[in-house]
Amino acid sequence: MKIRVFFVLSLLLFASPFLQVARCQSESDTEVAEASEEGGDLGIVGEDVQDIDGGSFSPAPGVETVCVFPKNPTRILTAGEESELLVGMKNEGESSINILAIHASVHLPYDQHYLIQNLSTQAFNNASVPPSAQATFPYIFAVSKFMQPGTFDLVATVVYEIDQHPYQSTFYNGTIEVVEAGGFLSVESVFLFFLGLGLLGLLGLWIRGQIQHLSKKTKRATKVEVGTGTTDASMDEWLQGTAYTQSLSSKSKKKK
Repeated sequence: MKIRVFFVLSLLLFASPFLQVARCQSESDTEVAEASEEGGDLGIVGEDVQDIDGGSFSPAPGVETVCVFPKNPTRILTAGEESELLVGMKNEGESSINILAIHASVHLPYDQHYLIQNLSTQAFNNASVPPSAQATFPYIFAVSKFMQPGTFDLVATVVYEIDQHPYQSTFYNGTIEVVEAGGFLSVESVFLFFLGLGLLGLLGLWIRGQIQHLSKKTKRATKVEVGTGTTDASMDEWLQGTAYTQSLSSKSKKKK
């Protein structure tokens, strides 16, 4: 039941027009939170302010996280372009949570031991979640513009302190789809287009050759009929006075 209520509250946070600002509310601090609705600062101080990537901490008890891609529910990322990931945190403990940083990394989908890229680390110096409260924090990142398109695993982690003890919680561990910048006119699409044109040209040349080959065979198979034409004049002069001409003249006389 608590998990269901947390998810409902998180969805309400994600739908708020003030998603860029963390909202920490408890029942006793409602008026204070309403007074700060018009402005607030997460205290984002940039990247790699604290050396947190080298440590590996366990999640704190009583801390729950959810996440969402607010502008990209399909999780299709364009290489080199910024994307936004929101993490919602709920503090069910007795001490305040101090948010230190959010960082992420990209791995091969079939084996996360193979690291593809360490993404930027977004650090905070003025972000906390009081007991019995919840908050939403943005994480802006971009995969390398040289990354090969395909499916990868994204592992995103939030690092925080409770009573000066460091903890971390992995709020997203799932697949993303990386595509090339430029949309349809990518390098692969242009290559495939010209490859298709080349194959069509070769097919046209082959069909033309087959047609010419068949036409030559047809001409060779055609028989020329020789009729009973007149005898060449030079042939008559050469045979004049021979038995052949005499027989021809006698035949012509008989016909008459």
